[in-house]
Amino acid sequence: MDLLHNLALGLSVAVSFQNLLYALLGCMVGTLIGVLPGIGPVATIAMLLPITFHLPPTASLIMLAGIYYGAQYGGSTTSILVNLPGEASSVVTCLDGYQMARKGRAGAALSISALGSFFAGTVGTIIIVIFAEPLTRMAQKFGPADYCSLMALGLVAAVVLASGSVIKAIAMVFLGLLFGLVGTDVNTGAQRFTFDVPELSDGIDFAPIAMGLFGIAEIVVNLEKHLERRGGAIKVGSLWPTREEIRRAWPAVIRGTVLGSLLGVLPGGGPTLGAFSAYTLEKKISKNPGEFGKGAVEGVASPEAANNAAAQTSFIPMLTLGIPSNAVMALMVGAMIIQGIQPGPEVMTKKPDLFWGMIVSMW
Repeated sequence: MDLLHNLALGLSVAVSFQNLLYALLGCMVGTLIGVLPGIGPVATIAMLLPITFHLPPTASLIMLAGIYYGAQYGGSTTSILVNLPGEASSVVTCLDGYQMARKGRAGAALSISALGSFFAGTVGTIIIVIFAEPLTRMAQKFGPADYCSLMALGLVAAVVLASGSVIKAIAMVFLGLLFGLVGTDVNTGAQRFTFDVPELSDGIDFAPIAMGLFGIAEIVVNLEKHLERRGGAIKVGSLWPTREEIRRAWPAVIRGTVLGSLLGVLPGGGPTLGAFSAYTLEKKISKNPGEFGKGAVEGVASPEAANNAAAQTSFIPMLTLGIPSNAVMALMVGAMIIQGIQPGPEVMTKKPDLFWGMIVSMW
């Protein structure tokens, strides 16, 4: 009964005209920045934080949350159509989404992405409502050794699942580790491999690397083609997936939703980790792993579901403990502090209208 009472309270807050308007505005802005490469929700929310001074607390947080999970869906559009990830969590969607588009199935890929995102977002919201407290307790049990093991597992999986030369796969893993060394040491504050370039003090961001590997490379390839060969332009075509595509997509969506929901709760997790992990899982359990990278439906459905589910459940430690699980959640904590709200477990009891209103607004 308490749960139903809380949901009724949240619904009454979320469906007010003002909050619906800010939810719409946040989702529209989030989808737009997801489509535009290189901006991302972190920069957008950081720029919009001063606006929250003049907005009611609930409306401002609903708008910022809408920007965050709107960006997770928007990034899939350019990933599928032009092989250009608008958001870091959509990088892996390029691998099979763009290949589906080249085969004339761009519309189906966009539909699968939208439906998978909606399903995962809905499930993620339900998980926040029902399992917020138990999932947060589980995340608290992760210590340094657990995170080190998780990262080691990811590096090993990158080598095991790579196609082609194992030596090249190992070399790329070490190259990635070297890129990760660039920036400011969090313990000593020393500058590592920045070469007196101020922009490198925060490290090498993932988005520019993804842009270089996928976006710029694709632009250069297209520029090399002769003008008379323009007939191969991407066409969206029918938005309806075939029965076979639906049959293959829905189990992948469910697996991606479950995996993304779990990884979203963990500090340092979030949509990007969820999307890559979901893609890795699908390729590992597939009967035809050779199809991945050539237009596999599962390679679109699972990562898109995972990044949306992870975006939703990453609110759990922030709302219940005041602990941000990623950079966007840290900005959300900042927005709450600006409004005079102390993030933590007391938000549920002292500000139930804000807590439950924000959760219901996600749907």
